[in-house]
Amino acid sequence: MSNTLLMPKATAIWLVDNTSLSFRQIAEFCGLHELEVNAIADGEAAQGIKGVDPVLTGQLTREEIDRCQKDTSAKLRLAEPKVRIPVTKKRKGPRYTPVSRRQDRPNAILWLVRNHPELKDAAIMRLVGTTKATINSIRERTHWNAANLQPMDPVTLGLCSQIDLDMEVQSAAKYRPPEEAEGLRLLSPEESVGFGEDAEGTAEAEESDELDADAVFAKLRAMKGEETPSED
Repeated sequence: MSNTLLMPKATAIWLVDNTSLSFRQIAEFCGLHELEVNAIADGEAAQGIKGVDPVLTGQLTREEIDRCQKDTSAKLRLAEPKVRIPVTKKRKGPRYTPVSRRQDRPNAILWLVRNHPELKDAAIMRLVGTTKATINSIRERTHWNAANLQPMDPVTLGLCSQIDLDMEVQSAAKYRPPEEAEGLRLLSPEESVGFGEDAEGTAEAEESDELDADAVFAKLRAMKGEETPSED
């Protein structure tokens, strides 16, 4: 058990209902604000949460509660845990894989290679407990059972935990090649200049068409005037 209070709000509710401790003492012990403890006492906060006795959970002693009830300036102290949990040391080297799971390692390696190409061989070795030669043979499809391999999630196979996989993927994320953005994009300077030139050319062409049309109609009117006989 760690030196951190479990279920602080539920513990605060129990202390408010079953002790004469001040709101400040309860707030400091539970890591809450004094106004929040006051709201709990008034029934305005933490509604629907059932109080938890910290004495039964081994986080507080009755003697400690009595001591702080007599002295409002005293602070509650967590009880020493009765069970010591050994600290897990960080594993070094490849993960040990049970014999019953070793036949699934090639499928897990194939899944990692396909779905997380940014993972380096060392990361794959840590996750599934394999060798660099096996990884290379699966990458190059030279594995003796390559034709029958099926990509399978190593977490589902029980070869590693989801937390370990996520940590390795996050560490290797910086090696992932950047993905090309799809959809709308801004025009380059060359494209924007070309677009402007095309628009100007089109406007000039339209203007020239209008001028040509006027010239044609004027010519027609002139020709019609020549064909009309003059009156003597």
